[in-house]
Amino acid sequence: MNTNVNTMNNSFAAGAQDLEPQQSPTATSHPYHPQPQRRPRGFAATNSNNNTSTSTPTKSRKEREKEKERTKLRERHRRAITSRMLAGLRQYGNFPLPARADMNDVIAALAREAGWTVEADGTTYRQSSPVPPPQAPMAQFNSIQQNNINAPNTGAHPVRSVESPLYSSSIKNCSMRSSVDCQPSALRVDENLSPASLDSVAAERDAKLDKYSSATAINSPECLEAGQLVQDVHCREHGNGLSGTSYIPVYVRLATGLINNFCQLMDPEGIKEELQHLKALHVDGIVVDCWWGIVEAWTPKKYEWAGYREMFNIIREFGMKLQVVMSFHEYGGHDSGGIFISLPQWVLEIGKSNQDIFFTDRGGRRNTECLSWGIDKERVLRGRTGIEVYFDFMRSFRTEFDDLFTEGLISAVEIGLGASGELKYPSFSERMGWRYPGIGEFQCYDKYLLQNLQKAAKIRGHSFWGRGPDNAGYYNSKPHETGFFCEKGDFDSYYGRVFLRWYTKVLIDHADNVLSLASLAFEEIQIVVKIPAVYWWYKTSSHAAELTAGYYNSSNRDGYSPLFEVLKKHAVTMKFVISGLQASYQEIDEAMSDPETLSWQVLNAAWDQGLSVAGQNAQPCYDREGFTRLVETARPRNNPDCRRFSFFVFQQPSPLIQRTICFSEIDYFIKSMHGDVSN
Repeated sequence: MNTNVNTMNNSFAAGAQDLEPQQSPTATSHPYHPQPQRRPRGFAATNSNNNTSTSTPTKSRKEREKEKERTKLRERHRRAITSRMLAGLRQYGNFPLPARADMNDVIAALAREAGWTVEADGTTYRQSSPVPPPQAPMAQFNSIQQNNINAPNTGAHPVRSVESPLYSSSIKNCSMRSSVDCQPSALRVDENLSPASLDSVAAERDAKLDKYSSATAINSPECLEAGQLVQDVHCREHGNGLSGTSYIPVYVRLATGLINNFCQLMDPEGIKEELQHLKALHVDGIVVDCWWGIVEAWTPKKYEWAGYREMFNIIREFGMKLQVVMSFHEYGGHDSGGIFISLPQWVLEIGKSNQDIFFTDRGGRRNTECLSWGIDKERVLRGRTGIEVYFDFMRSFRTEFDDLFTEGLISAVEIGLGASGELKYPSFSERMGWRYPGIGEFQCYDKYLLQNLQKAAKIRGHSFWGRGPDNAGYYNSKPHETGFFCEKGDFDSYYGRVFLRWYTKVLIDHADNVLSLASLAFEEIQIVVKIPAVYWWYKTSSHAAELTAGYYNSSNRDGYSPLFEVLKKHAVTMKFVISGLQASYQEIDEAMSDPETLSWQVLNAAWDQGLSVAGQNAQPCYDREGFTRLVETARPRNNPDCRRFSFFVFQQPSPLIQRTICFSEIDYFIKSMHGDVSN
């Protein structure tokens, strides 16, 4: 036995010896061929690094901090320049740059504008062809187009985007330039088009071009018609809902308070007079809030619709369309004109014994503006969950007014999903002392949402993360005053990312759950969801106000596309609240606000998801400048994709102001929306 063991040990030793690297005799014996030192690994590497660090001089802490501050200033300066460049290219150059554009996107857009083709992997080239003999401009154009379409693949990459082969500037200047300067760029085909669409575009385009095989003036009416062909097809592919027209329907929201807390219509004659006035302005329809706190005010599942039935019959007499809002929130405030509509009384009674059915801030204060999303699936409302209560209300409305749906009077139903009817947390409650431009507070401290957060943290393996941030400031704090929202604050730490992902997921899940049931209640009816414009502190890295409202849209993250994917699943219309006001330089400096860039990001994110988009002004407008901004937002100038709002809801001033000062301006605004006035 010992002999066998010794034999095995000798074998292993011999094998290990064989595996050792063999060094040449020259390298080992000659003094001028030193052995190459191996790189230390493991603990040896750590010790080596420590020895090196102790032997080399280091900068003092104060010098390092100064260098960091200088780096921050340089980076902020660079970002400001980049932001202004991107804004100018989007606004004046009509470049379709993404929301988080970098210099690669800018270079690619400029190269494409100059006639180059840029592939997704960065491959850049110019479509070239032999210089043809001198010929008439139109014949030369036809020849080049045929070469681009029918030429075999000789190493050039396929062409990818669609724009009109007769770009407007080329059409205007081609008759004045030489034939060489007027050569159009290669036809580019949109990746979003299906193969069948591509075939139809090419066939229709070829038929148009065959019409002009003879030498004709490049700026003739027939040539202009051919030049607009691909642009028109591209617009139809994007589906603007109005068959390519510039008509945007305008709806006007009726004032709150026309129906009292007992669901009785207060002033029928006043409503008729108001509708007559709106009819004279050629308004397309009316928006009416149906308040949960009025209809189901006293007893669960006992709905009173009498006042709304009377109002809807009056609207029917005037032949106007109707949009209704399922308002599951409270109404009141400094601009409510003394009108207050609470949640149903039976819900408030439940809230006295179980205050956790309401949103709660870090200080434990309850917000009764709407129900917490933590009870969406908790049976705490007399045996029903939150979403079941919403569904029963919507189903009652659908049954009560089935005749109006059948005859097409009701054109859309908006679903209230949060505070003020907007999809957001009640983070900016004036009742809690919030004033603009405060960052607001997180609203996740009721026991149901905290249980949800603790469960999410446990799944991640970090149970101690199951809490809200304790350094996020107060309602009127500024980002730099907090440890959570400041530059390089905790919002971008591991804990901060986990918390913010959970916080926005609760918002998205609430929208998903309620819209799933709304789609059942209102089959084949257009459903609308209102998205807020939280534009203050947009120019900071954290976007603090957006974070507390539930939109994880910090400077390194897109907080709207994940939500819009859910809205797309339910085929709803996204209605965006537009400020319509021009931010002053002082406001931009103090609140770091940027309403224009926020609008650009939200609208393009929705359009990129294929959503139908509508708009609503946040504050009443009184001058033409404000109305012009609304029109330009609803119908962007020179938009290559022909994108525009499907409708617009106008928040009108008080009747006295409207009929005296603003009548002509409102008339101008509605005509502009209808395409009767060119801006």
